[in-house]
Amino acid sequence: MDLEFDLSASFRTSADASAARDTLESLFNDAENLLSKGAPEGQGARIAHWNVEEDRINLQILSGRYVRAHDAVLRLRKKIAPELGKKFHVGIRGIEVHSFTIKIPSEADLKEIKIPFVTNMEYKDGSILLTLDVTESEIEKRIPDRILTLIEDKIAALTYGGKAEHWNLLWQSEEKKQPFKLDPTQEMMKRGWIKRGASRGQWIHGPQSTRLFRAFEKIVVEELLEPLGYREMMFPKLIPWEVWKKSGHAKGVYPEIYYVCPPKTRDPEYWEEISDYYKVTHEVPVSRIKEKIGDPIGGMCYAQCPPFWVFLQGETIANDQFPIKVFDRSGTSHRYESGGIHGMERVDEFHRIEILWTGTPEQVTKASNQLQEKYKHIFNNILDLEWRMAWVTPWFMAQEGLAGVSQQNDVGTIDYEAPLPYRGKDGEWLEFQNVSVNGNKYPSGFNVKCQSGEELWSGCSGVGLERWASVFLAQKGLDPEGWPEEFRKIVGEIPEGFSFL
Repeated sequence: MDLEFDLSASFRTSADASAARDTLESLFNDAENLLSKGAPEGQGARIAHWNVEEDRINLQILSGRYVRAHDAVLRLRKKIAPELGKKFHVGIRGIEVHSFTIKIPSEADLKEIKIPFVTNMEYKDGSILLTLDVTESEIEKRIPDRILTLIEDKIAALTYGGKAEHWNLLWQSEEKKQPFKLDPTQEMMKRGWIKRGASRGQWIHGPQSTRLFRAFEKIVVEELLEPLGYREMMFPKLIPWEVWKKSGHAKGVYPEIYYVCPPKTRDPEYWEEISDYYKVTHEVPVSRIKEKIGDPIGGMCYAQCPPFWVFLQGETIANDQFPIKVFDRSGTSHRYESGGIHGMERVDEFHRIEILWTGTPEQVTKASNQLQEKYKHIFNNILDLEWRMAWVTPWFMAQEGLAGVSQQNDVGTIDYEAPLPYRGKDGEWLEFQNVSVNGNKYPSGFNVKCQSGEELWSGCSGVGLERWASVFLAQKGLDPEGWPEEFRKIVGEIPEGFSFL
C-alpha cells in the first residue's frame, strides 16, 4: 500500500462557465499526460469526477505519491485558465478546497497529535488517515507536502529504537585497571573544587577545576588545533531564529533551548513600576515582566557551529581558501536537559571548544580522519583513558527530531565513549567527544559556494570540557599522583582552593 490523496476542490470563476463545458471536457479528457508528467507509468494523478456549477468548476482528484492531488490541481489551473480566458472571457479567481484527505501506510499508530492544518487524524487497518483544512495559499506553499514529511518522520521515529540500535563499534582500547571508584562530582564538591551555581544545571569552578579545564584546552590547542592549521574565531552566543531555520535546528530544538526575549523598550518610565515593586516587596514581579518583554528572538547557544555560517553566508569563496579550518572557545553553551541533571556530565550550562571545517568532500573527510588520529593520540598517550569509538546516529538528526540513518558516503557522526567506574563494571559509558561529517547540510543551508562550483561539505567536533573532566577524573581520581605523567607535566601544580569558616 502506498500514499493515497483525495482532493475535492473548485475553480472559482469570474462568470458562469457553463458555456465552456465541452471545452473543459476535452481538456480534462486529454489531461492524462499533464497529470502523469514526472511519475512512473500508471502512477500519475487522475480526475475522478468533475462538473460545472455556474461560477464553479468542481473537481475530485485522486493520486498516489508522485503527482500529488494538490500539485495536480495547480497544473490543471495553469492549463485551463488561458483557454477559458481566450475563448469565453472567463477568468479563474481562485481555488476553493472542500475536502482533502491523505492516507499514509503505517505499522505504528501515532495516536492523535496536534499538527497544523490537520483537523482529524485516524488510525485504521494499517493506515493513518489525515483530514486537512488548507486553502489555495497553503497548497501553493506546499504545506501538504511538509505535513506529509512531518508525519513520515514521526512514523520513522516510532520505529527507531534509540541510539543503541544505530551504534556500530569502530575501535576500542584495552581494558584498564580503574582503582578509583567514587563519583568525581561529589568528590570535587567535598574538596571545594566546584560549587553549584544559582541557576539550574550550572557550576561555579574553583581554581582547581579551572586549572584542569585550562590544561585540557592547552592539549587541544597545542596537540591538535595548531598542528592541523585551525584558526581561532569568536562565534555569537545568542542565536536568532533565522540562523536556526537555515541550520535545520528550527525543526526540533524547542524543548531544549533557553529562549531570549528583549524588552519592549528601554524607557526607564516603562519599567519604573517593576523597579518600585521590587523596592517595596524585595520580590521580582515575574508575571509583570512577562507583559513588558517582546516575543522570543531566538535562544542562547545550543549547538555552537551554526552562527559561524553567517560569516560565510551567500559568499563565493576562492578555491585556494579551502579547506577552511576554524575553532571557537569564546563562551558557554546552554541546553535545558531533559530528565534529571547529574553532576558535571549533564548540565544546562557547559564549556566547549567547537572545531569546524569546510571544503570539498575529500578535504572534509581527510580533516575528519586527521582529527580522529589526534584524538586517539591524546586519549591514549596523554590522558591514558579506557575508551572506544562508535558510529552513531548523526547528532544533527537527533537535534532536528529526525530518525536514524545508516552510515553512507562518510557522512555521519563518530562518538567517543568511556566507562565511568563508579557506575559499576557494567555501568554507563559516557559519550565525551564526537567527530561529525555533515555533508552539504550547512554550505547548502547558508548558500555558500566555491569558485569552481564543486559541492562543499563541512564537519564539526565539539570538545566538552565538563565531559572530558568527568571521564578523566572518574578513571584517574582527584589526586594528581594518580594522573599520567604526560598530563601532570601539562597541568602543573593544582592551586590551593579557598578555606571557609
